[in-house]
Amino acid sequence: MFELRFLGHAAFELKIGGKTILFDPWINGNPQSPLASPNDIDSADIVLVTHDHADHGFDDAVSIAKRTRATVVAVAELANRFRDEGIAKVVSGNIGGTIGTGGIRITFVPAIHSCGVGVPCGFIVRHPDISLYHAGDTALFSDMAFLADEKIDVALLPIGGTFTMDIRAAAKAVELIRPKTVIPMHYGTFPAIVADTIEFSRLVGTRARTKELVPGSVLAL
Repeated sequence: MFELRFLGHAAFELKIGGKTILFDPWINGNPQSPLASPNDIDSADIVLVTHDHADHGFDDAVSIAKRTRATVVAVAELANRFRDEGIAKVVSGNIGGTIGTGGIRITFVPAIHSCGVGVPCGFIVRHPDISLYHAGDTALFSDMAFLADEKIDVALLPIGGTFTMDIRAAAKAVELIRPKTVIPMHYGTFPAIVADTIEFSRLVGTRARTKELVPGSVLAL
């Protein structure tokens, strides 16, 4: 049993195995966020940040981690930035590596994008009840086919184009990854990343269940 709450853009809250995991918790300045501020996150155990672009929540992750004493997970160079901000619990890794924290296993996977510090990444989060892939900001790339071996239950994929995959590339990513369920993200926040989710679902077809989440809504399985 898990609960996945969409916090707008590429931000999610996953509750699994008694743990609360945040992905790219951009809240301040996020026009899609159902929360007024990071202070509305009352508890967190793990905070995952895919890269340092402003719309992926570095500053809010610092605020949340300081208040909740959550463990922040990021690639090595970005992890050092969190340490410089005084975060007490930081776990670093790099592409291809897997770390374990709080009974959760987290694998760093590639993302084709840019960033200011380190390299961008995605994360695969594994628990006995679920395998979830947050792609971060990425283009389509052929090595996504290797993720099919991970037997992904839920894939969170950007579809907005301009800065990431668009709906056609994301539908091809679904074909390569073969998740059971795909949830689109990183679209509609700004005019440059407007996307047709109905057409995305049509392109995915029967390859996966497409579930569009409204910011603030919860998917429970």
